[in-house]
Amino acid sequence: MFAEKMVELGSRRSTIREIFEFGKKRAAEVGAENVFDFSLGNPNVPAPQAVEDNILKLVTTEESAALHGYTSAQGDAGVRSRIAGSINRAHGTHFHADNLYMTVGAAASLCICFKALAEEGDEFITFAPYFPEYKVFAEGTGAKLLVAPADTDSFQIHFDEFEKLLGPKTKAVIVNSPNNPSGAVYSEDTILKLTELMKRKSEEYGHAIYLISDEPYREIVYGNVKVPYLTKYYENTFVCYSYSKSLSLPGERIGYVVVPDEMEDQKAAYAAVCGAGRVLGYVNAPSLFQRVVGECVGKTSDVTIYRRNRDLLYNALTEMGYTCVKPDGAFYLFPRSLEPDANAFCEKAKEFDILLVPGDDFGCPGHVRIAYCVQTEMIERSLDAFRKLSEQYQ
Repeated sequence: MFAEKMVELGSRRSTIREIFEFGKKRAAEVGAENVFDFSLGNPNVPAPQAVEDNILKLVTTEESAALHGYTSAQGDAGVRSRIAGSINRAHGTHFHADNLYMTVGAAASLCICFKALAEEGDEFITFAPYFPEYKVFAEGTGAKLLVAPADTDSFQIHFDEFEKLLGPKTKAVIVNSPNNPSGAVYSEDTILKLTELMKRKSEEYGHAIYLISDEPYREIVYGNVKVPYLTKYYENTFVCYSYSKSLSLPGERIGYVVVPDEMEDQKAAYAAVCGAGRVLGYVNAPSLFQRVVGECVGKTSDVTIYRRNRDLLYNALTEMGYTCVKPDGAFYLFPRSLEPDANAFCEKAKEFDILLVPGDDFGCPGHVRIAYCVQTEMIERSLDAFRKLSEQYQ
């Protein structure tokens, strides 16, 4: 007999993947140039040249068995040290190699943290809109995910709703800033208010409430927007990072978890991360790409392309009458749908070959996600279709 929950999860794709697969089918029918697929957060900006240069250097100059062999379970010590140094220079921290655990992308980072923390009956809290897989990751440990409703005026934290969810069973709080799907960046004021409340509740309940910071979009911000580095605000913070977006390497599955020295019982916390990686089979992240990202610390893809796409699409849609909070980061717009039922709106959009993701899966009904990590030319071609869609509601 198979685990029923695993059969259920494996028998159906996420809504995002279903829409993406529909898009491929539709492109075969009418031509890819006639389908405006905004469903998947798959970076279209090329990886920086340093990535290709270092891949070529490593595979042509390094001894093959050493380059492709096992590293330590928690990752190559030299790579971890270089990444720690890069974080220290950027954020004024003082990490070292043994504060980092290399992972198979951000999903593995999150799963490891949930597994390291969760005991039966524990509760995790996150904020709508949120990445839907958080629920899968949390429930896979036997814990429960609680979701604080969104403040749809700003997509900062709705603190009154959040405080209602905090309780003795709260093990950790998950934040994602810059946010998928809203593009919002939590301000320093928001972070200060969040961490002060968590400190107070940790004291009240007599145990640490941990903070898990999910940061794959950290470098994708616009203008002078700053993304607070949360270990400097709250000692019991795990940082989950991925190079999927910053270096445009989603298919290479490489990232890390930071466990700061300041964390309560840090040695046990790091051991729990190592143990969770062992139980889940996430030991020895891909050796070649550990080396590659270690050589590319401080590099990013060309974020200006995403800003150009954001400005083009945001300005055009708001002129057409769509309502949207302007995103400060990531590469998504999250406008209100033009009817209360976002699923129905997305079905209507398909009539114009526009593929959008309803906000219901993100815990925010009445909105849709538009991933603008696509070719600028496709956005330009899509605007007439968006206009025709809006006219259906006038």
